[in-house]
Amino acid sequence: MPCWYYDKKELRERTPSILDGITYENERRYRKEGARFIMECGTKMGLGHNTMATGVVYFHRFYMFHSFRSFPRYVTACCCLFFAGKVEETPKKCRDIIKTARGILNDNYFYSFGEDPKEEVMTLERILLQTIKFDLQVEHPYTFLLKYAKCFKGDQQKLQKMVQMAWNFVNDSLSTVVCLQWEPEIIAVALIHLASKLSKFTVQDWEGRQPQHQRWWDMFVSDVTMDILEDICHQVLDLYQSTQKEAQLPNSPPQKPPSRADSPTTVKPMNPSGGGVPAQQQQPPPPPPTNNSSGNGNHLDLNNIQSIKSLANAVPSAVSCINNSNNDALTVVQQQQAPLSGPTPPGGGQANYHMYHAPPPPPPPVVPMPQYAAAAWNVQQPPPTHYNAAVAPPPPMPPNMGAPGGPGGGYYNAGRQPQQRYQ
Repeated sequence: MPCWYYDKKELRERTPSILDGITYENERRYRKEGARFIMECGTKMGLGHNTMATGVVYFHRFYMFHSFRSFPRYVTACCCLFFAGKVEETPKKCRDIIKTARGILNDNYFYSFGEDPKEEVMTLERILLQTIKFDLQVEHPYTFLLKYAKCFKGDQQKLQKMVQMAWNFVNDSLSTVVCLQWEPEIIAVALIHLASKLSKFTVQDWEGRQPQHQRWWDMFVSDVTMDILEDICHQVLDLYQSTQKEAQLPNSPPQKPPSRADSPTTVKPMNPSGGGVPAQQQQPPPPPPTNNSSGNGNHLDLNNIQSIKSLANAVPSAVSCINNSNNDALTVVQQQQAPLSGPTPPGGGQANYHMYHAPPPPPPPVVPMPQYAAAAWNVQQPPPTHYNAAVAPPPPMPPNMGAPGGPGGGYYNAGRQPQQRYQ
């Protein structure tokens, strides 16, 4: 099974989006917008928490192998939600998901779905399945949160308040990348610890407590230090601080081609301070890859933006590899059959052989088939004479197999008395 956990250095420096020129802040914001879009779209469609959480995990794992420049985040989010519904046995139609997404997104963001949104989502589903390596089952902190909370002792009203707060923290943690760093049981322990601190509910006693258990989570997970728990808590708390800063900007930083995540017209959010300077000029996006071979290479042609269907055709599959191998074999055969240029070999060989090759061997001699008489096949052999009924009489019949009323009583029960049939 693949390992889906990474360290902080990989998430900050080695993701495909960062290697493609997207800053860490922009990638973090793209992930958060995609995760919240999945939660909002799933809530409007009446999906459960497990289905939405599975779609968000697929979303985060997908962009550990692909860049946000290549695949628009909202198209990927719809595809992850559509596929998670199948896995969690709560399927929704693709057209219903696209219809819900159209009601949430504006024209600028829905432009990334192209002319045929259903075709884009259905095509991306195959790429998603190959990317996650067919590892479909995902565990979430919700199950472990309820399991741990049932063992706590204390005021039930405060306990219920603390569990509800921890549940909300688990929902918000999906907008971060903690699911790519730690197991779900560790995330559940960290968020329960954070909720107990904020709700002022200290877990003093719990069921199944042993003398060697110094803290309540020692009974469920081992080798979990306070540094790990504080790191998870700080990532969730930083999410709320960044939300307040980003609420001032009307739109997220744009994505560059070859994806179609941008609107056809350039959106320039103004500085909220009122200075009239666009906010993007404060932190200009990195220069996009130059795909224009004519001119200075700085012009971006929106007509040359690739669709997901064209990107999916570039992904090799087993069928395409087999077809390519068959085509290669056919090409080799055709090249062998085609005449090769060159002088006629000495000795009078064929023209399709090179001058340095030996002439072809002579064909094998034709051996005539033997001629058989046609009447010999129709002669019928006489029957064997080793058995003579007059000399060797037939063997006697076994017992109870004679005729009815005979010496053996017959196979039938005709020779038996009616009262003897049940004895």
